[in-house]
Formats: sequence, structure tokens, C-alpha cells
Amino acid sequence: MKITQHQIEAHNAPRLARHKKQLAYLTAEITGEQGVLEKLAAFQVAIPSWALGTGGTRFGRFPGGGEPRSLEEKIEDVGLLHALNRASGAISLHLPWDIPTDAQAIRELAASHGLRFDAVNSNTFQDQQNQALSYKFGSLQHVDPAVRRQAIEHNIEVIRHGEALGSDAITVWLADGSCFPGQLNFRRAFQNTLDSLREIYAALLPHWKMFIEYKAFEPNFYSMTVGDWGQSLLYANKLGGQAYTLVDLGHHLPNANIEQIVALLLMEGKLGGFHFNDSKYGDDDLTVGSIRPYQLFLIFNELIDGGALNQFRISDFGFRNPKPPTTEVRNPKSEIALMIDASHNVKDPLEDLLQSVEAIQLAYAQALLVDRPALNAAQLDNDTVRCQEILQAAYRTDVRALVAEARRRNGGALEPLGLFREVGVRKELFRERGAKTVATGL
Repeated sequence: MKITQHQIEAHNAPRLARHKKQLAYLTAEITGEQGVLEKLAAFQVAIPSWALGTGGTRFGRFPGGGEPRSLEEKIEDVGLLHALNRASGAISLHLPWDIPTDAQAIRELAASHGLRFDAVNSNTFQDQQNQALSYKFGSLQHVDPAVRRQAIEHNIEVIRHGEALGSDAITVWLADGSCFPGQLNFRRAFQNTLDSLREIYAALLPHWKMFIEYKAFEPNFYSMTVGDWGQSLLYANKLGGQAYTLVDLGHHLPNANIEQIVALLLMEGKLGGFHFNDSKYGDDDLTVGSIRPYQLFLIFNELIDGGALNQFRISDFGFRNPKPPTTEVRNPKSEIALMIDASHNVKDPLEDLLQSVEAIQLAYAQALLVDRPALNAAQLDNDTVRCQEILQAAYRTDVRALVAEARRRNGGALEPLGLFREVGVRKELFRERGAKTVATGL
């Protein structure tokens, strides 16, 4: 199914007068709105291929129907989202769940929807059908060199698929670790993993990046071989200039100061990107901004303060002709990878993704309103009260009209979720795909 420009314009028309009134009220209260709108219009978030179907828990999965049955249908769904919000101009593939049989055809299909391919993601956290050796006791850390070799070759294969699609980064997340004290030798596990990562790193093209993701617990509950941002940073520093840490908002112990982690990684030039989600107790993979919206705002505050979001590659997202590949290692401060990583257990996945993208845009817009000179002056004066007031004044500003205006200027819907329901997208997907379809992946 496709959303047409005619449908978007018909949706916007009766809402335009009210929108302009709300926008006028907001812009009368703030300064620099044109600069904010330009940044919002260029802002893009990658949609993961594994998030287009209903998620599940260890106890069950309840598909909602009309789910994408193939990579082609997943691309169509991301194209639908992008047509609605004009901020979902990239797709992040998880392999081997979504291996393209014809890379050129897949690339052309994505381009027809205004999409590019973001980071590709490897999978050594579960055994695949007909896999020769098991990852039950680890992959890149495994004591058996043959298992490590299998995991290394899988990652290199993922890189090759990514190259064919025009991607330029690989995300490596490891389930490796242990469930009981004494189960493994920590130093051996670290060294085996480092040696394995070095072989994968050697397969990168000069303009590629490797993102190393970390997680405090699960599936192993005593130790994780890449258990926190410090361990990820240690690997990235040992590997070289093309290796970076990737921050998943759910991959922390309760009450971790994620914005401080972001600031330090950015300062070290090792912040590769994000998997955006939200959580209440652990790695819940909930809708972005649904639990801790202030934390999301504070993260974007640090990104802006560190200059991380000053240079979006608008050309990569269908607004102009794509740039040719470069052989230079890029400045990490100018190209932070932004991806969603969520599990939609009870929501329509596409509706949830629309909510998540908007929550990210809202946090970004609010952070752009922070009076940075005043905040810096208050910090230097140790004026704690003033610092809090400056931050919260920006956070409490209702910026929905700004985000909607940026969407409208890009040709999107003023109310993407409203139009999604108005035209009956899920009902039409039911009709096209059936009520019993289950998306590939988890």
C-alpha cells in the first residue's frame, strides 16, 4: 500500500488553519524558529526491519495480521511511514532475517520509496536453521575456534550484503557471556572476542564503521562479555578509528545516567549512534519517549551541546541525489547513526513507529530551544537553580507545531497517525496480506 501526495494534501487541508494558528502562537514565544525548522526538516531516523511486525516475549507472540512477509514488503512499510512523516528515510536490516536475493532490485525498490540503507545488523545471538555449530555458549568469545570462525564469517557476510545495498556500517551485538560464576574465564572471553572483532574489522571498507553494542544482562545473567559502555569503548579503542560504541537506551541498569555516557563518548569521538526505545524495569523495548521523555530530551541536549547533530546528510534521504561513496573516515561528531529498536507486543507496529519517530523529533526540537549561552554562564556561576530553569523552560515548550510544520514543508502529513487511521492502512494491509501473516525475524 502507498500513501499518495493527494491523500496527504487532502488530510492537511482542513487542519491547516488551526495548525498555522498554533505555529504562530509558538513562534511568537521563541527565537530562531527558522533555524530549528531547517534542522527538523533534515532530521531522519532509521527504521529497523525487525520492528515492522508484532514483537513477543519469552512466553508468546501474538501477530496482528497484515504483517510484512518479505523484505520487499518491509521496505514498502517503511516507505509508507516515510511518506507520512518524511523523517523515516532509512531502513536498517537484520541478517540473516532479511537477506536480499537480488541486492540491486532491493536497492532500486528502496530508492523508489525515497529510502536508503542504514547500518546492517549481524545475528549470532541465536542458532539459524541448518547452522553447523551452536552459539549456546557464545559466538565470538567461544572456546572453540571453529565456532568463532563461523561467527566471524557470518559478520563478514553481513558486511558484504551491506556493501551491495549501499550501507556503510555494521552493528555487532553479542549475547555472549555466562550465567554462573566460574563458567568462563573473563580474560580469555575478552581476548577471544577482541581477536574475532579484529578479523571482522579488517573486512571493513575505508568509509565503513563498526558499531559495538553493549548490554548489562540478558540472555546471560552473571556476566555479559560486552556488558557496558566502558567495555564497548575498550573494544572500539583497541580496534581503531572505524570502531564506535552504539548506545541502546534500554541496555543499562536502572537509573544509569545515559546522558552522561553520551557526553563522554561524544567527547572521545567514539559515539557511533543509538538504538532508541524506552524502558520501565529493564530492556523493555517500549515506545520511544513513553516512559522517560525528559531523559530523551537530556540526551539530545548533550548531542547538540557536543555538535553531534549539526551536519545531517540530507542528500542521503531522498531530498537530493546521493553523494558518491567517500574513502575518508568520517567525522563521528557529524554523522551519528539514529535508529529505532523496539518490540511492539500489544500495539500496531506501524502506529508505534510513528509515535516513536515523533517523540524523537519532539525531544530534538526541545533541545534546540535551550539557551546555550545562558546555560553555560549559569554553569560557570554555579547557579544550579538557573541551570534547571533554563533546561526545563525548553523541555516544557510545546513544540508539536514546529515538528508538524517541518513535516508539512517536506510534503508529509500534519498528523501522521491520524492519516494512518483515516485511510485504514492496517485494514488494507489485512486485505493485501491476510490476517494470519507473521513478519520474519523474532
